[in-house]
Formats: sequence, structure tokens, C-alpha cells
Amino acid sequence: MTEHPVRQGIAAGTSIGASILLLTVGTLSVLAGIAAVAEDTMYVAGFEYIYELDITTWGWTHIVLGVVLAISGLGLLTGKTWGRVAAMIVAAVSIIANFLWLPYYPWWSVLIIALDAVVIWAVATWKGYAA
Repeated sequence: MTEHPVRQGIAAGTSIGASILLLTVGTLSVLAGIAAVAEDTMYVAGFEYIYELDITTWGWTHIVLGVVLAISGLGLLTGKTWGRVAAMIVAAVSIIANFLWLPYYPWWSVLIIALDAVVIWAVATWKGYAA
């Protein structure tokens, strides 16, 4: 199998960017979760939704997910194998959580889903520091 140095360079740069995105999205997720827990009248669903849960429950979900996103971002930034694996798994879980969060913040959810897909692509494509 031939190496593609340009693709590896893009994936490496995107992986470093992905780790920063994971840290940023994790922080924002924690802040959104705190807002939902502190004042659950801030978020209003516009229509009936099958996956409707209490806003406080969603808030705690986003707080926990945000902390795990930030930790995996740190692991990815330091080049740890567990950070790469955790980044892909947590990004996939974040896609699911943000799909379920669509009725509350649709544009934000779509943006985070797209960013998580970029994170998964970059980490899966990049051969890492040893390559």
C-alpha cells in the first residue's frame, strides 16, 4: 500500500485541530449543560419529539459528555493511543447525543454533528506520530 504524504499531512493537521475542537466542544457542552441544569426554561422544544426527556437530564448528559470530550481531546493532543480511540468513540456518542438534541438547538446540533464527523475522519485517517 502506498503512502500519501499530502493526505497524511492533512490528516495530521486535522487531528491536531480535532483535538482542539474536542476541547472547545467539550467546554461548550459543559456550559450548555450547566445552563440547562440551572434554568431549564431556557430551552424550549418547538414540536413534539419522540426522544423527549427532561431538560435537566439533557443538561447532565451534556455536562458528562463535555468532560469526556475534553479529556479525550487532551489525550489526542498528546498523541496517546487511548486518546485516538476515545476521540473516535466519544465523537460518535456526541453525534448521537446531538441528534437527540435537535429539537432544542437544531443549527448547533447540525454543526456539532459535522465537526464530530471531521474528528472521526481525521483520527481514523492519520497514521500517528510513529508513522
